[in-house]
Amino acid sequence: MALPEKKLPSSNPKKPFNFLDIPFINKFIKSKWYPGIFQWLGMAFFGLIVFELMTGTVNPHRNWGTAMTWVLWWPIVPILFILVGRFWCAVCPFGKISDIVRRLVGSQSPMPKFLKKYGIWLIDITFIAITWADHIFGVVHSPRGSGILLLLLLTMVIVTSVFYERRTFCKSLCFLGGLAGNYSRAGMLELRGNPDICRTCKTQACYKGSEKAEACNMFQFVRTMDNSAECNLCGDCVKNCPNESIRISPRKPTMELWGIKKPMLEQSFLAAVIMGIVLVQNVTMLEVWNTILNGIGTVTRTSNFNVNFTIAFIIAMIIPIAMLWYASKLGSKTYLDTTTKDNFIRFGYAYIPIDLAGHLGHNLFHLLTETKALYYNTLGLFGVYKTGDLAVVSDGTVQIFQFILVAVGTWLSIYAVYRIGKKKSFKQLWPFYLLMLIFGIINFYLFSLPMDHRVH
Repeated sequence: MALPEKKLPSSNPKKPFNFLDIPFINKFIKSKWYPGIFQWLGMAFFGLIVFELMTGTVNPHRNWGTAMTWVLWWPIVPILFILVGRFWCAVCPFGKISDIVRRLVGSQSPMPKFLKKYGIWLIDITFIAITWADHIFGVVHSPRGSGILLLLLLTMVIVTSVFYERRTFCKSLCFLGGLAGNYSRAGMLELRGNPDICRTCKTQACYKGSEKAEACNMFQFVRTMDNSAECNLCGDCVKNCPNESIRISPRKPTMELWGIKKPMLEQSFLAAVIMGIVLVQNVTMLEVWNTILNGIGTVTRTSNFNVNFTIAFIIAMIIPIAMLWYASKLGSKTYLDTTTKDNFIRFGYAYIPIDLAGHLGHNLFHLLTETKALYYNTLGLFGVYKTGDLAVVSDGTVQIFQFILVAVGTWLSIYAVYRIGKKKSFKQLWPFYLLMLIFGIINFYLFSLPMDHRVH
C-alpha cells in the first residue's frame, strides 16, 4: 500500500487580511470624501471648542470647550491610537488647516535639515514643556489657557505651512504627533505595500503624488515602511498607487516593537519621557502629592509651588530615563555583544505598552467619572443649566479597569523585552524584565489610591 504523500510547507506565507479587499471600504478611501468628511467635521468642532474656551464661562467645570477637550477628546485619543493607529492625525483640524494654507500661500520649500535631524528631539522638549506649563499655569483648569494653547499651536501650524512643504509641523514639531507615533507602534492596524509589486514600481506615486492625490504628507515611502509611527492612514497612497499594492490590515498589538529595523535613540528617549509624564499626571492627582511637595520644600526651604513642582517634575522625568540606562548597563554584561547605548535604544521601545496602560488608566478615570459633564455643559450652551453626579460608574469600578490595564500593559512590556531580546534566556534579559515589572508595580500602586476629579 502506498504511503500518503507528505505535504511540503508552503513557500508563500498566508496573505494578510486586507480591509481594502472590501469593496465599500476600498471605494470610500479612494473617494474625495475620505478623509475630507471627517476633517471638515473636525474643523467645525474645533472652531466651536476654541470659541467656547475663549468667550465662554471662565469656570472650567461649566465650560463646554473644557469638557470636550479634556474629558472627551484627550481620554479617547490614546484609544484611537491603539485601535486605528494615527488615524486621528489624518482627520486632525490642524492637519487640514495646514493643507489649506499650503495650497493657498505655501512656498513648498523643503523641510529644513535641522528639523529632519532633530525633529523628534524638539517634540520631546515640546511635550515636556507643555506638561510642565500645564501644572505651572493651570492650562487644563483654565478655559482661556486651553484656548490660548490651541491658538499657539495653530499659529505654529500656519507659519510652518506657509514656508515649508507637506506637513512639516505634524512630522517634526507636533507633541501629539510624537505621542501618536510611539503609541501607534503598539496599535492594531498597519498600512503596508506588497514588496514584490513595490519593488518593480517605476512611478513611486505613493511618495511623489499624482493627479489623484497629493504626495505623502508625512514623507513616507510605502515600499520601505517597517513601522506605523508616521503613517496617518490618510489614504493618499491608496488613491495614488497604480498597482493596487497597498493593504490596510489588522495585526497583533505591540508586534511592531521588536521588528523595527533601525531603532532610534530619540524615540526610545521619548518612550521613557512619556513614562515620566504619566507618573507626574497620576501623582499630582493623589493626596500624597502635597506630602511630596512639602518634603521637597523642606529641602529647598521654600514654599514656592513653581520651584518645588519643577524639581519634582525633573525628578519624575529623570527616573525612567536613568532606570532604563542602568538596566541597559547591566544588560551589556548579561546580554552578549551589546553596549549600554545599544540596549537603551532597543529596549526603550518596551516602555510603550506600560506607557499606554498608565496613560489609559489615568484618562479612563476622567472619562468614566466625569462623562456627564459633557451632557450638562452641552445643555448650558442652550441656556439650560443642570447639575448632578458626573460619573457613569463608581470609582471602585474604574479602579478594576485600571488594574486590568496595568496588568496587561506590564505583561506586554515584558513580552516585548523577550522579543526585542530575540528570546534569549532570563539570565540575559532579567534587568529589562525587572525594569518593566517595577513600573508596573508603581502604576498599580498609584491607581490603588483615591484620585481627584478634574471636573466637579
